[in-house]
Order: sequence, then structure tokens, then C-alpha cells
Amino acid sequence: MVDPFKVRVPGPLLACAQGVARQMLGAGYSPRTVRDYLYVLARLSRWLDDEGLAAGQLTAEVVQRFLLARRNAGYRRWCTVRSMEPMLAVLRDMRVIPMVEQPSPDSAVEVVLVAYRRYVMVERRLAAASVMTRVGVARGFLSRLVVDDELRFDQLTSAVVSWFVLDQSRRYRPASMKVLTVALRCLVRFLFLTGVIDRDLSAAVPAVAHRAARLPQGVDDATLVALLNSCERSTAVGLRDYAILTLLIRLGLRAGEVAALRLDDVDWRSGEVVIRGKGNRLDRLPLPHDVGAVVVDYLRRRPRSTCRALFLRACGPHGPMTARSVTMVPRTASARAGLVVVGAHRLRHSAATAMLRSGAPLPEIAQALRHHAEASTARYAAVDRAALDTVARAWPGDRR
Repeated sequence: MVDPFKVRVPGPLLACAQGVARQMLGAGYSPRTVRDYLYVLARLSRWLDDEGLAAGQLTAEVVQRFLLARRNAGYRRWCTVRSMEPMLAVLRDMRVIPMVEQPSPDSAVEVVLVAYRRYVMVERRLAAASVMTRVGVARGFLSRLVVDDELRFDQLTSAVVSWFVLDQSRRYRPASMKVLTVALRCLVRFLFLTGVIDRDLSAAVPAVAHRAARLPQGVDDATLVALLNSCERSTAVGLRDYAILTLLIRLGLRAGEVAALRLDDVDWRSGEVVIRGKGNRLDRLPLPHDVGAVVVDYLRRRPRSTCRALFLRACGPHGPMTARSVTMVPRTASARAGLVVVGAHRLRHSAATAMLRSGAPLPEIAQALRHHAEASTARYAAVDRAALDTVARAWPGDRR
């Protein structure tokens, strides 16, 4: 049996060694992995002692010196900051070593992006994913205005804005271009409002041509059953994936909404769950008894962790799942079941069409799916072909 607490750590890091082991074990790292980190901690502590340095002097520069010494000594493992970062993060959390200082912006573009990020986060109050998208588009656009390491806003014209959109349209699909143009309008408005440019160029951003939306494509019942049956419910991961698929299928949640669920969001007494939707919107949805039972089955096997996210990563450290990792659950289930890939959003469509076919009115479906616009829900009216046949007029000469 591997026992990381038996690793002897001399020197200035002696006092924190047991705490590091406990915290890493609590985060979900295996005892063997924690033992290996403790061995590195012991060598680091011994090196600090030889250099006459205290634990509080372990800055990023000192870490680089230690890693260089390891490489010069012929070591091939634990020779990069990335490999040591989990242990260093624990030491920072325990206030044993200094926190990492945020680097100051080192370019004109980054200086503008710092202010722009604050604007979209604080004044526009956008969600983290939207902030990341807006800043990413802004970085790509502003980098085109750099000449000899100088950001030339005097060259920012309507033609430059239009050219950037046209150039990006060669690489992205229309749906992605709609996101890009919204982000670009936000940026040029910010530049105008802050006095960086003297004219609002948001009108110069071309509109993306509207295409007739495809009908929402749901999934048939047999496929849904196959996806659920592909989960190995005798394991913690299988129970987790089964619970995620159930929430996607039955409640029609988005992948990001599933990833954002926290333990405190489920009110077991009232049978409700809090959903964090688009635009930082909070909604309460009823949690059917059978869906809640599936979640309880997972919670009984959920890895021990101080993280309050409902769904955790399978491997240590047991942190929260991301929206991307949630989208992979139905995809991997499709592969296990030998099916064509089924995405998370198709399961959301399936939930909507199931409600429609059971007789639920469109306003009720809109409320369940938390649509902001009525048009988003109206598309599902075209899915129920049987209902449409009862109201469609016969084509002249057609026998019905």
C-alpha cells in the first residue's frame, strides 16, 4: 500500500509536507501520484536549504533555477513548471510560497484588451464564455492594426472593418460569422465610447446573410435507449454519464448548463433544480422523481472532493467538468453503442419534440427550454409532420 505520508521532507518545506499530501489526496490524486509529488517536494526543500533560501522566497524565478539545476544534474522528469504546477498551486493555496504576480501587458494590443475585458465583464455583464469570445475576436482584429509594434488606430476605417469580416468569412461558417460580427460591433463601439476613435464604426460591420434555418433534428426513442444502455452503471463514471445523458434528454439542458450545475442547485425538498442559462440567467425547473433518482445514484458514487460542482472529472484532481467535456459524453456514448455521432444539442431538440408530440403548447416548451425569443421555439412547430398534415391545404390536383 503506497503511503505518501511516509516520504521524509527535510528543510524549509518540512512543516507543510503533510498538508500538501492531505490537500492533493483530497483533490482526487492517487496515493502513488501524491507520493511522487512529495519526493519532488523533498528535493526542492533540500535544494532551498542548500541555497540558503526560505519557503517564502520560492518565487517563479527561483523555481526556474531549481528546474535548471535538475536538468543539469541529468534528471528528465519533473523538469518543467507545468509538471510541478499542481504541487506549486497547493503551496500557494496554503500561503507557503508567494502568489504568482500577474504580468503587466507587454504590448499595445494587450493594454487595450485589459480595458476591453473589464468593459464586457463589468459594464456589459457578459458570461465568462462570452467574454472569452469577445476578447478573442478583439485580439485578432487589433493585431491587424499593429505597425512596427505600434497600434495604429488612425488606420482604422470602415474599409478595414469590412475587409476583416470578409477575410474571416473565408474560414468560418455563417453561424460562426454571426458570433464574430456581434463581437466586432461590440469592440468598435467600445473604442468609440472610450474616445480611442472619433467615429462609431459599428454600422460598418457587414451583416451575415440570413439562411433559412434547418429544422431541429431530434433523436428517435431507440437511439436514446441505446445511448443510455451504453453507460456502465456499475462504475462511478458510468453513473455520471448516465445522469448527464438523462438531464440532456429529459430536461433539454444545454451542455454548459449541465457543467454549471452545483450541489447546492438541487432542492430535494421541493423537487426543483436551479439552471444557470445564457446571459447569467437563473431559472428553476421541476426535477422529475425518476431523474432525481438517477442523480442520487451518481452522488452515492461521486468522488470525494471539496469542489461543489455536481459533475466532476473522472481523473484527479476531481475538478468540475467543462461544457466541452459534457458534450463529449453523448459522443462517446454514441461510439460505444455503434451509432452515428449524436451531439448534446440534438438531445435538447429531442426533449422539445417529445414535449410537442405529447401535446404541450409552444409557450410551455419555450419556458422549459428557457428560450429568449419566440422564434426559437416556433421552429419546432414544423417538426410535427402529423400535426401539420391536419392543417395543410392540399396541392391542386393532389389526392390526400
